[in-house]
Amino acid sequence: MIDDEPNNILPFPADRIRRAVDVAPRRLGLLAGGGQFPIQFADAARAAGHSVHALGVQGMASEALADSCDSFRLVPLARIGKAIRLFRKADVNRIVMAGKIEKTVLFHPFRWVRLMPDWRTVHMWFRYASKNKKDDTILLAVIREFERDGFQFDSALEYAPELLVKHGFLTSRKPSAAQWRDIRFGWELAREMGRLDVGQTVAVNDTAVIAVEAIEGTDKCIRRAGELCRRGGFTVVKVAKPQQDMRFDVPTVGVETIKTMQESGGRVLAIEADMTIIIEPEAVAALADKFGITIVAVNAEELELQAAA
Repeated sequence: MIDDEPNNILPFPADRIRRAVDVAPRRLGLLAGGGQFPIQFADAARAAGHSVHALGVQGMASEALADSCDSFRLVPLARIGKAIRLFRKADVNRIVMAGKIEKTVLFHPFRWVRLMPDWRTVHMWFRYASKNKKDDTILLAVIREFERDGFQFDSALEYAPELLVKHGFLTSRKPSAAQWRDIRFGWELAREMGRLDVGQTVAVNDTAVIAVEAIEGTDKCIRRAGELCRRGGFTVVKVAKPQQDMRFDVPTVGVETIKTMQESGGRVLAIEADMTIIIEPEAVAALADKFGITIVAVNAEELELQAAA
């Protein structure tokens, strides 16, 4: 058991990420949200020799995840006590978070009646998440509640570092000079939004801010940019938070991101190299090339050099 002092919560440092070959086979618990990332992680972890025992958040996690795991159960979002019991039954003590958790459910009418939280969730909420409802606050609170029972949370990238995108162009099309200006302009804005724990994505056009991601998520932010910038041609910049905790909320893009950009009129996607996960990168690159969308993975140092040139 770990003491109840909430001030002991610390971010998980990026430099703790190890190469997958350095990690001995383990029984891993997977706390899965929506999207393809949990499936990609489970496949990669099992290929590396680990066994994966997943709990999918009901209404968010795909039931297709069951085919990629050694065991799989769906659990309601607000039943942390049940999740703890199931992970104990699966004999795991290391847990990985992966996938999108829809925070908008917290703002539904009569949310306490809808969610029907158990006592462990109520304890977590009032003990660790009462200060504010930022993403980091809530997810660290979840981790803290599990830690009270001796569980340890690891980054998915300890077991599947190959999911991180490397520096460079992912598409045949490259940014124009004007698009590079928008990338540099959007980069600092996105970093600041991340520092404030508001969101990680901004959409810009001609060095004007079109949309900023908040609770709605990246795809809805892009759609809003398309509604506001009817001429299209805008640039989407998605970066990690300066204080990024690698156990959760690592920036992730996939095929759906590219489809949304095409439907909304986006033409450039700039992401942070070595800090962003791309789901099915070959499919993402092929679809972006088909639609004439540019994808580039850059870092702050490169953008600073460009600005100084």
